[in-house]
Amino acid sequence: MTSPETPSPTAPEDDRRRWIALYVLCTGMLMIVLDGTVVNVALPTIQDDLGFTGSNLAWVVNAYMIAFGGLLLFAGRMGDLIGRRTMFLSGLAVFTTASVLCGLSTSQEVLVGARFLQGVGGAMTSAVILGMIVTMFPTPRDQAKAIGVFAFVASAGGSIGLLLGGILTQAISWHWIFFINLPIGLITAVLAQRLLEPDHGLGLKAGADVPGAVLITSSLMLGVYTIVKPAADNGWTDGTTLLFAASSLALLGAFLWREATAATPLIPLRIFRSRNVTGANLIQIFTVAGMFGLFFLGALYLQRVLGFDALQTGLAFLPMTIVMGTLSVRFAEPLISRYGARTLQFPGLGIIALALLLFTRTPVDGSYVVHVLPVMLLLGLGVGLCFPGLMTIAMSGATPQDAGLASGLVNTSAQVGGAIGLAVLATLSTSRTETLEAQGKATADALVGGYHLAFWIATGLVLVAIAVAAFVVQPEAKAAEAIAEEGEPAPDATQPAYAEV
Repeated sequence: MTSPETPSPTAPEDDRRRWIALYVLCTGMLMIVLDGTVVNVALPTIQDDLGFTGSNLAWVVNAYMIAFGGLLLFAGRMGDLIGRRTMFLSGLAVFTTASVLCGLSTSQEVLVGARFLQGVGGAMTSAVILGMIVTMFPTPRDQAKAIGVFAFVASAGGSIGLLLGGILTQAISWHWIFFINLPIGLITAVLAQRLLEPDHGLGLKAGADVPGAVLITSSLMLGVYTIVKPAADNGWTDGTTLLFAASSLALLGAFLWREATAATPLIPLRIFRSRNVTGANLIQIFTVAGMFGLFFLGALYLQRVLGFDALQTGLAFLPMTIVMGTLSVRFAEPLISRYGARTLQFPGLGIIALALLLFTRTPVDGSYVVHVLPVMLLLGLGVGLCFPGLMTIAMSGATPQDAGLASGLVNTSAQVGGAIGLAVLATLSTSRTETLEAQGKATADALVGGYHLAFWIATGLVLVAIAVAAFVVQPEAKAAEAIAEEGEPAPDATQPAYAEV
């Protein structure tokens, strides 16, 4: 009899195909994650080429974020209902087609519209990937290793995007930051067709809740719009911002009431009964909110204060990616197996907080090697330690029927955390810079002063995440006992999610 900790006997060839399927899924995820930052480096060139004004240029990013963040939760649940493989392949088709339209754009309207469509495809693709992974790898050891690979791709893709965006923009043109997705998307789709076993899902009758779908999608889209537009432009206390925020919360409240009373809810609220699922997503919201400040404001510090160009900025983030990848891919599984996913949150999050704290000490005449490189190395170490375990905790309470929903929830919490963190930190940093300039400070000194304030706040957000890990998340054994007491079936995988080539 096979113990729960021992993988079921599988032929070496079958096991090889399963891991190849994982890399195909992660390639799809990498393409989506890259798009979040690869565009940022090319924005000045896009502005000059298509004649965007400063305010309109933000919609190249905002259009994508609104669609992506607004549809993740809905796409994840729809993957459970119609089949996660179907949702993944459909999303790839939409994303790849939209990428070609972006590359061919010769007007502002076409580019912004295509970016919105890209966000739709990105949500459809990425929302179900983690759910497919935990189904493909049901045993704890293999699952920890597979999630380590996924966590590296999801976390490091942003810094890789900065490097790739700089290379393509400077060597060819900004159009190629979108055209590059065509061969990647086609190859990923062909391999996914051959490697991923069709899954029929629960059927739309199990959760075809149209009013619920409209409410949650409207709430999330309006919430993301509030963050990226009125809050960023007018501040958090502006009347327009408060009106939009209140409307988003009202829609969310109506959605929760609908799901609590519907006979076949789109999103069963039982998933939130798990302290570990809820706690892990809260940790991700606070941590990503703090870390997004580094990707955005850290890049601005390198360019506007230290004088780095786009390619140099991308290379500056590379050490973090290397450390993160080494830990996530090579050491995540043995560390989680030995110490437990929850235990690793404390050193990992503590190191991230220390890295952000160090960035509050960066001077105007700073040196990359002395003041920036240690921060990059520490962040890579911290993320590599805690994020694979965090993904494991976030999926731990999901049944096979809810895996897509749990996967979409993980991605949604990351997007919401990133959007809120970026808006808050950027707004407060800019306000502080303007105050210092009004007091007679030089531009560089004022900029650095604004960045310092943002990183103090980012450090505080990560400390809140540590508190959530301590007081909300339960040790794995205790969480398993709670699931058993409620009579919930343990997550398993009776059907393989991969097929023979």
